Amino acid sequence: MKRIALLGNRVAPVSPTGSHVPATGPWSPDAEPQAVQTFAEGHVFPAHNGTPTMWRPRPAMAVSA
Repeated sequence: MKRIALLGNRVAPVSPTGSHVPATGPWSPDAEPQAVQTFAEGHVFPAHNGTPTMWRPRPAMAVSA
């Protein structure tokens, strides 16, 4: 029988620059956690300030207007 992953289980704890975004939502680079950006699932994580980085998912309330 095929198992379906729940959304919370699908999100990787960290994703590197150049990888595909596993889930739509707010993400921040390791080097600058306060720099929260929203990415859509399937897009490619960019470099941050011209440097490759690891991206971490953030709680939805962390997004600033």
